[in-house]
Amino acid sequence: MTRIAALLDRNEQFARTYAPATLGLPATRTIVVTCLDHRVDPAIVLGLRLGDAPVIRNAGGRVNQAVIDDIAYLAYLVQQISGGGTTAELRPEVAVIHHTQCGTGLLADPAFRHRAAEATHIAEAALEASVVTDPHLTVRTDVERLLTAPVLTGKVSVSGHVYDVATGRVTTVVDSREPEDS
Repeated sequence: MTRIAALLDRNEQFARTYAPATLGLPATRTIVVTCLDHRVDPAIVLGLRLGDAPVIRNAGGRVNQAVIDDIAYLAYLVQQISGGGTTAELRPEVAVIHHTQCGTGLLADPAFRHRAAEATHIAEAALEASVVTDPHLTVRTDVERLLTAPVLTGKVSVSGHVYDVATGRVTTVVDSREPEDS
């Protein structure tokens, strides 16, 4: 029996009561960007249900060009689904959520980062860019990166938060703001 067998059994239970939904706007009008760490499941931490919010996860929950591209596409979909509207109430909020005790903190050590780069074939610079040792600092940096991304101007608002894995609490570090025209 494979390790996923129990998860597939859970899926069978889920599928018994599943009701498909049509493509539409996410119920919360929020896009969550967070870490792929198994201790940080946004569905559980934020009480999300199916259809509530798109979730983008990567190492550290860091905002890189791929994340900006995904958000730009999601914002475009919102515009198209809502009939081209860009009003504030339709505009999604991007919630960037970093967390304490992030495993990417190990990448702050140059020797560890070098070994990780050799083992994974990921560039050391890319690994370094995913480091989260101070989530309050990195979440501010990533919020600023989204706020200054020209492709997002007028399409989203952005907020920043830190999830404390010791307490289970999410605190706001940066209140919701909209990108300004450059």
